[in-house]
Amino acid sequence: MADLQGRVGFITGGGTGIGLACAREIVAGGGSVVLGGRREEVVTRSAAELGSRALGVVCDVTDDASVEKAVQATVDAFGGLNLAVNCAGIGSIGSVLNSTAEEFARIQATNLTGVFRSMRAEALAMRRSRSESGPDGPTASIVNISSIAATRTHRWMSAYCTSKAGLNMLTQCSADDLGEHGIRVNAVGPSLVPTDISAGLVNAEPAVEEYLRRIPAGRIGTTEDVASMVAFLLSDAASWITGQCIGIDGGHDVRQGPDLVPLFRDLLPDER
Repeated sequence: MADLQGRVGFITGGGTGIGLACAREIVAGGGSVVLGGRREEVVTRSAAELGSRALGVVCDVTDDASVEKAVQATVDAFGGLNLAVNCAGIGSIGSVLNSTAEEFARIQATNLTGVFRSMRAEALAMRRSRSESGPDGPTASIVNISSIAATRTHRWMSAYCTSKAGLNMLTQCSADDLGEHGIRVNAVGPSLVPTDISAGLVNAEPAVEEYLRRIPAGRIGTTEDVASMVAFLLSDAASWITGQCIGIDGGHDVRQGPDLVPLFRDLLPDER
């Protein structure tokens, strides 16, 4: 278990799935955490399950004011900010021939621009916290949730793949920008893991079989698989790791991306 004693974390998309699993790791490691999400009832319920060192707040990563308010709520509740996990994301399907520019932009607005917006607010709060705590105070770390889709093509998922590829480069650029302020930035790239966004795939046996053909470890992942690596990257045990995009994928990235078009054709029969 990562030692996160006394640290304060903020998680976008924190009410369910990978985000919630990361919140559990922070609390288990001795830290406090704020779960941000668009659905107030979800983040409030999830925070209550974690106990007194967790809080749920409304956060829409497509809106500057919403993100800034959520980060400030974290500082107000727990006295600063040292850790952040940017997990909020959405998906879509459709070929390049049939997708619209509006749909493409919608995916980037959450998965890429939303992460930029969140990191900017998080880094500003982290810089203030480090300034107030002095050179011996807690270090700061941000982890972004990317995807196997950042490095391997997925047919009919070009908008999503592009958003995650951009996220990886944003992670590296941010690590370069923020290093002088004592803030590390990394990303993890899961393959198929049971979450709200992937439910349609996890619950479809042909899709799971397609992933398993391409995963050397022979199983799909769990949210805990991802969260344990996130917690390590957040901790001082990873103090010399920054600007990295680490696959948590059972070896999937040594093979090919999945071909899910047979499944997608059932959902979008008019697509070609």
